[in-house]
Amino acid sequence: MPRPDSDDAARADAYAAAPLLNCLLREVAEPRPGTPGRPEYRLPGTDRLLRVRGTRRPAGPEIRDTGGWHRLDHAGLVKLVAEELGALTGLANHELPAEMADSRAVVAALLAARARTAAPADPYRRSEQSLLTGHPFHPAPKARGGGPAAAWLPYAPEAYAAFPAALLGVREDTVVEDGDTSALDALGTAPPGYRLLPAHPWQLELAAPALADAFADGRLVRLGTTARDSWPTAAVRTVYTPAHDLFLKFSLDVRITNDIRRLWRHDLLRLRRVDDAATAAFAARPAGAAWLGDRGHRTAGFAYEELAVVVRDGLGGYLRPGTTPLLAAGLVEGFPGSPLERADPAAWWEAYLARVVPPALTAFADHGVVLEAHLQNTLVAVDAAGLPAQALFRDAEGVKLLPEVGREAGWERLVYTLVVNNLVEVAGALAEHRPGFDPWPAARRVLAGHGLPEAAALLTAPTLPGKTNLLLRWTGADGADARYLPLPNPLAEGT
Repeated sequence: MPRPDSDDAARADAYAAAPLLNCLLREVAEPRPGTPGRPEYRLPGTDRLLRVRGTRRPAGPEIRDTGGWHRLDHAGLVKLVAEELGALTGLANHELPAEMADSRAVVAALLAARARTAAPADPYRRSEQSLLTGHPFHPAPKARGGGPAAAWLPYAPEAYAAFPAALLGVREDTVVEDGDTSALDALGTAPPGYRLLPAHPWQLELAAPALADAFADGRLVRLGTTARDSWPTAAVRTVYTPAHDLFLKFSLDVRITNDIRRLWRHDLLRLRRVDDAATAAFAARPAGAAWLGDRGHRTAGFAYEELAVVVRDGLGGYLRPGTTPLLAAGLVEGFPGSPLERADPAAWWEAYLARVVPPALTAFADHGVVLEAHLQNTLVAVDAAGLPAQALFRDAEGVKLLPEVGREAGWERLVYTLVVNNLVEVAGALAEHRPGFDPWPAARRVLAGHGLPEAAALLTAPTLPGKTNLLLRWTGADGADARYLPLPNPLAEGT
């Protein structure tokens, strides 16, 4: 008889294995003929044979040896990946396998938390907090720095968390701010000689040693918490405060996917310039789309990055009447009540393309703004019938400007975020709900109709750029140093 917790362990393994397998199969493995429904691959570094079930979210990994095929649990898969990458690259890496194991442990803790917590009633919040798998092509998408669950679980969006922000008073002569941060002052009251500064409770715990002197000498004072809860979005360190219709993006000294999620000084110092460019690109509301502006940031000069908070526009001033915002990443992963469950795929897809693609291409072509238009930065407002009526984009930190990166590199980045990370995944989710659905003729029409030369060329290009998150992390490359490999282009005629 199986142990009572065996089903939970199998579910955690499956959630954690799928993105790791996606990375391994995309970046390393060589396809071989296999039985229907069980693709087989050769791992070139170790000359082993691997097979899985399924394609979009691979499962059930098995390795072949002299005794036949043997099932791998998540720990066995991590060991296999480490041995393969060590042999393939000649490099050792002890950090990434630990992150892979941590990601699986986080999933297990999230599943247990969900079993005792009701899902949010608000569909927008439900979509933001639905991502148990997370990034479908990252080897450790749910890692939380290796700490105990008690440290991070109260702040985990995937556990349907909600919590008040901590409130600090920062002595006026030490405050640093740029842009419009006035919305922060409505969150509480600072004593004379101080300015109000909200803080993420988890970050405040992580940064406690660095802040001890400032609390001791009065540069910082604790002012309790906000009167109302905020809830974390899919980005973990960004929270939404419904009472004030405001997003707050905090520093978080934890590695999540490829980066330590601190608000770095260099990004904060370019924030206004980038946000102004993105705001201008959306001023005419192309295809009804909107940009959620990052208005400015406030921090303390003695802890510039540790205590920084970015003020982001809420939804109220942008949403079309009668629409409901949903996170695109949540639509792809799935959540109860998702419109994809009942949608006519052709009509839904054409509406999605019409709302999401033209604004991103227009921002690039007319304004030199390269949106980071991936699934976690794209909100789709749906009408009463569940059809996409509007797109909203966010996060100035990930936006690039053509004078900074050059047109060719900027276009490659847009193709990766908009097409590979976004459209390919949404198309896959729709096809999963309606087998046989072909999304690409409609996508070709939208791209061909824009008039952008790069978009037209994309329709004949044999490949698309796929980011190599597994190899990037294994080789210790900077998280912002995107490296791409060619993927078959489903947009190309005849594919």
